[in-house]
Parts: sequence; C-alpha cells; structure tokens
Amino acid sequence: MTAATLAPPATATTGGPWAGTGTLLRVALRRERVRLAVWAVALGGLVAYFAAALPAVYPDAAARQTRAAIMREPSGALLAGPGYGLDDYTLGAMVANELLGMLAVAAALMSSFLVVRHTRAEEEAGRVDLVLAGAVGRRAPLTAALATALVANLVVAAALLAALLSAGLPLDGSAAVAAGVGAVGLVFAALAAVAAQLATTGRGANGIAGAAVGLAFVVRGVGDARQGGDSALSWASPIGWAQQTRAYVDLRWWPLVLCVLLAAALVVVAWTLARGRDVGAGLLPERRGRATAGPLLSTPLGLVARLERTAVVAWAVGLAVMAALTGSLVQGVVDSFADDPELAAAFGATGDDVLLGMLSAFVGFFAMAVTVFAVVTVLRMGRAEARGQTAAVLAAAVSRSAWTAASLTVALVGAAVLLAVSGAALGAGALTVTDDPALVGELALAAIGQLPVVALFAALAALVHAVRAPTWAVWLPLVASIVLGLYGGLLDVPAALLDALPFALLPALPADAFALGPFTALTVAAAALAGLALAAFRRRDLTV
Repeated sequence: MTAATLAPPATATTGGPWAGTGTLLRVALRRERVRLAVWAVALGGLVAYFAAALPAVYPDAAARQTRAAIMREPSGALLAGPGYGLDDYTLGAMVANELLGMLAVAAALMSSFLVVRHTRAEEEAGRVDLVLAGAVGRRAPLTAALATALVANLVVAAALLAALLSAGLPLDGSAAVAAGVGAVGLVFAALAAVAAQLATTGRGANGIAGAAVGLAFVVRGVGDARQGGDSALSWASPIGWAQQTRAYVDLRWWPLVLCVLLAAALVVVAWTLARGRDVGAGLLPERRGRATAGPLLSTPLGLVARLERTAVVAWAVGLAVMAALTGSLVQGVVDSFADDPELAAAFGATGDDVLLGMLSAFVGFFAMAVTVFAVVTVLRMGRAEARGQTAAVLAAAVSRSAWTAASLTVALVGAAVLLAVSGAALGAGALTVTDDPALVGELALAAIGQLPVVALFAALAALVHAVRAPTWAVWLPLVASIVLGLYGGLLDVPAALLDALPFALLPALPADAFALGPFTALTVAAAALAGLALAAFRRRDLTV
C-alpha cells in the first residue's frame, strides 16, 4: 500500500473550514421539518386565537383599562413585562405586553435545544467524527446548526406576523413583535453554541442554555416589577430588549440591534472556542470520579438518582430564586387589591384572606414549572434507550419494571423536593414584607400538596415512552393545561373547561381547605397510568 493510498481525499482539505455547510444545513432542515412545523403552528395559532378572542372579551376601552390595572401591579410586570401603553390600553398593546415575553422564552428554548441537538448531542453520539472524516470543514457542523436556528426563527417570526396581521393589527407593530421574538431566539441559539463548546454532554449544554433563559426571564421580571422597564435589570436581558421596542405604542427598532450584536459576538466566541478543542471534548474540566462505584450505584434507583442529581440542584436554585423574588412582591400587590375584589379575583386571589389567596395562586404557578421538570426527567428514558444505555443496564440483573420505576421514582421525589423548595422560598420572600414566619412551612406543605397532578403527567410521560408514542402526546396536554390555566380567564374560556384542567382539580392550598377526594382521584389515576407504562414496556422490544 502506497503513501498516496493513505492520503485523505483532496476535497477534504480544499473546501476550507466551512466546506459542506450547505449539505449539513439541508440535512438538518429535513430532520427538523416536523418540529419546526409544530413550533410555528403552535405559536402562530396561540397568537391568532389570543388576538381574535381579545375583542370579544374586552369589547371597549373601559374593559381594557380594567385589564391595564392588573398589568400595572408588580406581579403583572413580573410575569408579563414593563406594560407600555397602559394609559390607553389598545388591543395591540395588550398583545405586545402580555404575549411577547412568553413567545420570546418559547423561541429561546426552541433555538437552544435545536443548536445543542445538532452540535454537542451529535458529538456525544459519535456522528460528528464520521461527518468530519469526509469532505466537511471543521466549522461546518456548528455553522449549519446556527443557520438552521436562523431558518427556524424566520419561520416562527413569519407565522407570528401572519397571525397578528390576520387579527387586523398594524403592520409595523406586528413586525416588531415578530422580529423581537426571532431576535431573542437568535441570541439564545448563539449562546447555546457557546454552551456546546463548554459542556461535554448534550444534557450539560442544555442545562447551561436553559439556565441562561431562566436567568434572563427572572432578571427582566424583577427589573420590570420594580421600575416598569426603566431598571438596569430590565435592560440586562435580551427578553427585555424585545419588549423595549414598545410595539403598537411608541415603536422603536433600535433595541433589537442589541440582540443582533450580542448574537454575533456569541457566534464569534463559539467559533473561536470550537477551533481550540478536540471533537467530542468540552472545554469545562470534568470532575474525576471515584475509582470504584459505591453500593448505591449498583441499583437502578441509585444510578438514575445520580444521573439526575445535577438537574435537581439546578432546578432547585432557579425556582428558589424566582419564588423568593415573587414572594417579596406579594404585599404590594395585595395592597392594590384592597378596594378592588374583581382585580384580586383576576389574579386568583379569592376568599377573605387576599394575601393567602395570592400566595396560593403562585404555588400553582410553581407546580406547573415543576411538572415540566418531572416530564423532562421521565422522557430521558427515551434518549437513554436510543443511545443503547438502557440495553446495557438491562443486560445486567435489572428488570424493565425496575428501570422504569426508578425513573418515575426519581422524577417524583425530585419533584417533591422542588415543590417544597419553591413553596418555602415563596414563604421566605413573603416573610420579608409580612413578618409571618408560619408562611414558610404552610406554603412548603401547600406546594407538596400539588404532587398528585405532577405525578399524573409524569406517569403519562412514562406511558408515552413505553408505547413508543411521540413525545408531543404528553407535551400537548401539558402545555395546553398551562396556557389555559394562565390565560383562560383572559381569553374567556368556559369556566367548565377551566375547572376540568388537571391543575384546577386540586384545591388552591393553603387558601382553600384540603380535599381528600381530588387528591385521591389524581393519585389513583397517576398510579393507573404508571401501571400501564410498566406493563407496556415489558411487552415491547428495545429501540436498536
């Protein structure tokens, strides 16, 4: 065999570091076509329904000003935004104030997960090594992933623009909303590209990117709650930059330039970091493990608990910070409700004790967030099976039931911890303004009381995995329950439907009295779904 035979193909080195980017982009777009269509239809459909329903729910200026009074409160700014145009609350201003932040978070998560899926996750699976062995440049995979994120955000922005225009809203404000959502998505796509260079695993990169999205939302929320868009914290978040366009009120485009500049800078950083590391390696040093595994790791439960430990800690820190900040604002909100019981009811703060009612409503909000954690944790069984890790575990003396039960147990125990932490942190935040230390324990117990609804969705996720159903079969009902629970009253959804939502079945503790019936019914339903999942997983072949 001659030296010429061993030489790599000439095309592998003549195309430069970006060679093959177009081919990888086409492959990535084909792989993402279904996900991208779902994102565009879901976000566009939500906006279209929201914009179409508002004129019926708020038919005149007086009705809209009632809603504006809600958005002026610190809790309204914390969850939605700075609230521009509240003095003359038009339908356009209502859409921009109450939807833009949520849409920006959705675009940020979509973009982050997409980039990690096509970079770090591909390296972790060993496919990037195979790709780079051909006529593909070193920077092509990362560049193709970023280009795919750009296309995804353009498609979502186009869907949002079409939905807003179909509702009869002005073109300039509608374009600003759509461009703002897309710009935030690009910022976090570039940030995820940086995270993919730092972390060694896809889970780690997603954790860094997800934490950045959560931090951006919290920072923006705290700044807006304190100074209504004029705080330095409001300007420290890309999500805040999108809202600073003041769409439909006093439109200005220049805040979006900040998003473009930050995204470009992060892309340069990602390219620079990628050039200085080996394929498959991360720049953050990995902590050396023990020479021998402890006895806990010899069991399925111990193994899953060890794998999920970092995620639980990260979620606990994020929820604790947000809950404490939320609790510290509650007294100011309650004071504004003193002479306006209808305003209190709009926030879910009903009953004789408005403060307790408000805190109970926030407990429900954090229960929704913890449910997302539980579903994500259970669905990781699918990724473990696709990578062959499940087969390796089951090759030992481990039954399928034990493996599934371990994932469910860790998800539920972790959820119970997160519920307790968020409830206690909410009470601790409220303690700073109410001087009532009993709230810490009461809200912690109230939050744990939401565990049956968390278990219901976790068991549904296990069943989806067991029968090889698409993951949207659990995400669709969960997201629908969350959106309707948060915005159902605003959209004039029938009360019967709202009362039938899983999160509405349990009493709003601690404001309402504990009811054993709904608690037992949800627990039994969750146990039944878990039993079906165990039985189904035992009867099918593993993914190969």
